[in-house]
Amino acid sequence: MDGHATSVGSCIVDSGNFNWQAYADKYPGLCEPDPSYHGLTYTETFGKRAFITKATSQLMRDLGAIQSPQNAFLLNIGLETLYLRVAQHCENALTVARWLQQNEKVAWVNYPELPDNKYYGLAKKYLPKGSCGVLSFGLKGGREVAIRFMDNLQLAAIVTHVADAHTSVLHPASHTHRQLSDEQLIEAGVAPDLIRLSVGIENVEDIIADLEQALNK
Repeated sequence: MDGHATSVGSCIVDSGNFNWQAYADKYPGLCEPDPSYHGLTYTETFGKRAFITKATSQLMRDLGAIQSPQNAFLLNIGLETLYLRVAQHCENALTVARWLQQNEKVAWVNYPELPDNKYYGLAKKYLPKGSCGVLSFGLKGGREVAIRFMDNLQLAAIVTHVADAHTSVLHPASHTHRQLSDEQLIEAGVAPDLIRLSVGIENVEDIIADLEQALNK
């Protein structure tokens, strides 16, 4: 929502159409009496508004899960351009994914809008306006080559952000998961050569030029 790495937060999107009562044994917090609110049962008392009522009346009260005014202000500013940004993220990411797939130094690319991706059919069915701005890829040569590639990037920022207006990149094996061996990484579903690229909204030719010069080095 923010798009500029100014705030950390999240939002709840709830249509109210999930049948909590059908799985009452799994959701006692919604389907059994709440002693902190005079024994009311959220699903019985609030119907479709059961989940969001519990979230705002009990969880927010007990856990303090609420934004500061400044963060709310920044997120609202970001929301004003979300529609435009997401479209550009998707367009740029698809262009970058196609370029990476054709590069002889790239071992593999994972992006749902590439025809050979196992999720291609689902992406076209459920995400007709574009899937997302995040993709992953690996380089021939593995972990060490990926580290050298990261060190030579100039435009892309090495950060954990995703969906940022600025192109952001991460090599988990040498950053967030650097304490794990290659075997442990694979067990966790993180390939040692995996590079996660959150494609920003810069001119896509500039993004590709940065990737290319880093690969050449």
